Amino acid sequence: MPSTRDLRRRIRSVRGTQQITKAMKMVAAAKLRRAQQRISEARPYAETLSRVLFSLAERTEHVHPLLERRQRRSRAWLVVVTSDKGLCGSFNGNLLRLAERELRSGRWEDAEVVAVGRKASDYFRRRSFKVAHEERDLMSRLSDEASHRLAAMFIQAFTSGQVDEVWLQYNSFFSRMRQLTRLERLLPIEAPAAGPQPPEATVDYLYEPDAAALLEALLPRHVATQVRRALVDSAASEQAARMTAMDAATNNASEMIDGLTLQYNRTRQASITKELLEIVGGAQALQE
Repeated sequence: MPSTRDLRRRIRSVRGTQQITKAMKMVAAAKLRRAQQRISEARPYAETLSRVLFSLAERTEHVHPLLERRQRRSRAWLVVVTSDKGLCGSFNGNLLRLAERELRSGRWEDAEVVAVGRKASDYFRRRSFKVAHEERDLMSRLSDEASHRLAAMFIQAFTSGQVDEVWLQYNSFFSRMRQLTRLERLLPIEAPAAGPQPPEATVDYLYEPDAAALLEALLPRHVATQVRRALVDSAASEQAARMTAMDAATNNASEMIDGLTLQYNRTRQASITKELLEIVGGAQALQE
């Protein structure tokens, strides 16, 4: 049985850990509010741009290389977006297991990984999968320049014939308690889900300068917008998962402190009782 000194030391240690988890939860909550604001700005723009883009593509006979659907789909890049840091529960583990399952499923004959985030980089370095590119510290310093740079790399690989498809796998923010793992095709560009069409959808427009020039300007911007949305979504999901994990850790620490305190009181009471019995026994022995 541990002594009262050992129990006091453990209680102080758990309280110190509890203070750290409380602070991390508050930091994650502050970062989550900023990330939610970025999502609220990025999602409507990405969805509107996608609708406008495919409305334009359906109205013109011009074929852009980014819309080309190739007969073969043997070569692909799977872009796996994780965090740079841990302490966020199963946020990274679930995503990486699903990514490995996709790579082993036979969907592509030759698949390479683009690891975004230190956790994805470390995970695939220890396995036999081909890693085409790594971004180890991108999620800690998320910027528009990084999303444009990645989008340009994906476009160059696709248009040059290096790959036939580019897929994104990331965690999408749904709520503070729920994050959804998504697998989306980035290239070739996929049409949005069909919905109710307004009456003016069948009416053609006048283009200035022309439809081909508009597609040439909009399609690369669309790719960059989708990459940025995935990165921002993943960043918000990371903070939500970390806040949930730190809240659970704080509650567990409280329960552990209560249990250790109860054990400390019992040990202390048993020690006092033992000393009293020794005193009473000594007094009776002297009397006899």
